[in-house]
Amino acid sequence: MELLLGVIAIRLAVLVLVGWGLTLLPRQARDGAPVCVPAIKSAAQSSVKTVGPRVADTAFDDMRLHD
Repeated sequence: MELLLGVIAIRLAVLVLVGWGLTLLPRQARDGAPVCVPAIKSAAQSSVKTVGPRVADTAFDDMRLHD
């Protein structure tokens, strides 16, 4: 039991040290302009389509029939 607790304590200490080490690394320079956002935005806009009320009602009725 003591061996297991020792292993857990060592792993926790290593994780804490790695976390602190990552906070001390210099940050990468950013130009302020996001690179992927316009592509995601245009893809999201092209995939969004409005559904008419009749289509939605038909789909809902179909789901109710299958239950």
